[in-house]
Amino acid sequence: MRLWSAKSPNSFNLSFFNDGDYIQAVCDRNIAENISRVLYPNDNFFEGKELRLKQEYFMVAATLQDIIRRFKSSRFGCRDPVRTSFDTFPDKVAIQLNDTHPALAIPELMRIFMDIEGLTWDKAWDLTVRSCAYTNHTILPEALERWPVDMMNQVLPRHLQIIFEINSKHLANVSDKYPGDMDRVRRMSIIEESPVKCINMAHLSIVGSHAINGVAEIHSGIIRTQVFKDFYDITPEKFQNKTNGITPRRWLLLCNPGLSDIIAEKIGDEWTTDLYKLRELLSFVDNAEFCKAVRKVKQESKMKLAEYLQKQNGVQINVDSMFDVQVKRIHEYKRQLMNALHMIVLYNRIKSNPSGSFVSRTIMIGGKAAPGYHMAKQIIYLINCIARVVNNDPIVGEKLKIIFLENYRVSLAEKVIPASDLSEQISLAGTEASGTGNMKFMLNGALTIGTLDGANVEMREEMGKENIFIFGMTVKEVEERRPTYHSIDYYEKNPELKLAIDQIRDGYFSAHEPDAFKDIVKVLLHHDRFMLLADFDDYVKCQERVSKLYQDPDQWTKMCIKNIAASGKFSSDRTITDYARDIWGVEPQTLKLPAPHVPRDKGTNVELESY
Repeated sequence: MRLWSAKSPNSFNLSFFNDGDYIQAVCDRNIAENISRVLYPNDNFFEGKELRLKQEYFMVAATLQDIIRRFKSSRFGCRDPVRTSFDTFPDKVAIQLNDTHPALAIPELMRIFMDIEGLTWDKAWDLTVRSCAYTNHTILPEALERWPVDMMNQVLPRHLQIIFEINSKHLANVSDKYPGDMDRVRRMSIIEESPVKCINMAHLSIVGSHAINGVAEIHSGIIRTQVFKDFYDITPEKFQNKTNGITPRRWLLLCNPGLSDIIAEKIGDEWTTDLYKLRELLSFVDNAEFCKAVRKVKQESKMKLAEYLQKQNGVQINVDSMFDVQVKRIHEYKRQLMNALHMIVLYNRIKSNPSGSFVSRTIMIGGKAAPGYHMAKQIIYLINCIARVVNNDPIVGEKLKIIFLENYRVSLAEKVIPASDLSEQISLAGTEASGTGNMKFMLNGALTIGTLDGANVEMREEMGKENIFIFGMTVKEVEERRPTYHSIDYYEKNPELKLAIDQIRDGYFSAHEPDAFKDIVKVLLHHDRFMLLADFDDYVKCQERVSKLYQDPDQWTKMCIKNIAASGKFSSDRTITDYARDIWGVEPQTLKLPAPHVPRDKGTNVELESY
C-alpha cells in the first residue's frame, strides 16, 4: 500500500510571469497537483468523474512502477546486476485489488510488460493474472465502477486498446465453453453496450485475477450464486471467502485498557497476538468477581464518554441508561432510518404514558455521508431534528436521549465503542458485505441487535444464537417477498409506524420547515428499496427483548463475556494469514520484529531481505 502525491516537474514558468500572465505561470503546477489534492469520496455510489479516473490511474501507475523497480533491483539469488527476466514475478509480487478502484492495475501491468519490457501478450497475460487477485467489497450494483468508453479513450487510450483485447479473448473463451449462448456472452462482457457504452471494472478484475473473494461467508455465497454467477460457473476454482477482521491491538488493548487489564489478569496477555485465547474467558462467565469487574469497566467507559459528549454536544446523559449505538457510513441500505423510526416510537410511548416503566436509553448515531448523497444528508438532518425535540421535552427527561455523533472518526470510535451496551447492525439481509464495526463492538462486550447479514451470521455461529438479538428477514425471504412488496401496506397495518411517518411528513420534528422530509416519506411509502417497513415490526419487538434483558444486569454481563470470548475468529491476524496462505502463496511468520530503535542482528536482516 502506497500514498502518492502528484508534483509538476515545472513548478514555475518564468516566461509567462515576465509577460504579465501571473496565473498561467503556476497553472501547469496546479493542474498536475490537482490529481492528488483532494481524493474523491467514492462511498457506495459510483459517479464517473474524469478526475476520479485520473486519480485511480495515478495511484496504480505510481505503485506499479515502484513494484517493478523493486523487483528489478532485488537479487532473489540472481547474480545479474539488474533483473531482466520476469519469470519469477508472480512468485515475488502479489497485487491485491481492494475492490475495483485499482482495477486499472491489470491493463497498466500489461502495458508495462508489453510496451516497455517487450514481452509477448501471452507471457504478459500469464504474469498479470498470476500476480493479481480481486477482493469484492459490495454487491450494490450502483457501487460497481463502470467507466464510459469515451472517457477512457480520452484519458487512457492505450489502456482501452488493451482492455478491448482482453475482452475479445475472454469472450472467445466464453463462446468456446457455451456455444451459441449469446445472452451469456453479453452478460459476461467487460464492455457493456447499454445504456452507455461502459467498461465494467468488476468484470475486468475477475477476468484479470487468479483469485476472487468476498469478505464474509454470506457475501461470498451471494457473489457465487448471484452477482458473479456466470463467472463462477466458468471458473469456480477462482472463488473463495476471506472473512474480514479487526486488529485487537487497537480495538481492545489500546482503546479499552481497563477491559484489557482484567482479561490479562485471568488468562494472561497472549490474546493480543492469538485472539482465539479469549475462549478461555468462558470459564469465568459464572465468576461473580469477574462479572462485577466487567460491569465496572463498562460503567467507567460510559462515564468518560458522557463527560466528553456533554462538552461536545451540551446534552446531559444518564450513565445508567442503555447506550444504544449505530456508527457507520450513512447509507440507505444500512437503515439508519429504521433506527430513527424506532426513536419516534419510543418517544410517542413515553409521551402517551409518562408514568409508565421504561428502560432508559441514550441512542447515538454517527457516521458521514458522501457529499452528493442527498438522501443520506436528509437522514442526518432528520436525526438531528428528532434529537432537538426529544432532548428538550421535559416529559421525556432522562428516559430517552438522542445524540448524533458529529465528525465520526477513529479517535471518536475509540471512545464510543468501549462505552456501548448495544450495537446496531441492522442492514437489509443480503446488502452488507461484512462490516467490521460489528466485530469491534463484540470484542468490547457490547451485545448486537442485527439481521442475518454480513459477518453477523458468523458472529452468531461463534457466540451461539442465544447471545445475539437477531430479527428480520433472511436473504431468501427478502428475495421471495421483494416481487410483491408494497411498503404502504405495512404503513397502513401498523398504527405506531403510521403515526411516526405521519409526524415526519407533517413537520412535527421540523416545525420551522414542515416539508423538509417529504423525500424521506416518499421513499418510505413508495420506493422502500431496502424494505425498512417489512422488518420494522420485528425490529421493535426485538428491541423490547433487549430492554427486558437489560433489566437483568447479571445475565446481560454474562452475555457480554460470551461475546468477548467468541471474538477470536474476527482478528485481522487470522484474515491476513488466510490471504497469505490461500492467495499470495506466502507462509506467515510469527517472529517478533525488533523495535525501530533496536539494531537488527545480521540473521534477521538477511531473512527480511530474502523475503
